[in-house]
Amino acid sequence: MTPIQCKMARLGLNLRAADLAGLCGLTRETIARFESGNQVAASSVDAMRAALVEAGADFSHKAGRVGVTVPE
Repeated sequence: MTPIQCKMARLGLNLRAADLAGLCGLTRETIARFESGNQVAASSVDAMRAALVEAGADFSHKAGRVGVTVPE
């Protein structure tokens, strides 16, 4: 998951950074750092992605393009 995919999924699911942090057991600051393009631990990215998938996000990466879909 890329930082932009994380932010797209979070906003599409109507989650604040603090909401996502609570779902994956991280701090709001870690979410903000990652979404700003700064490096965070791979385990943190995995936790964010798992929480977003559990909430309904579907990530794609095809032919140099990244995307995310969320339920209506």
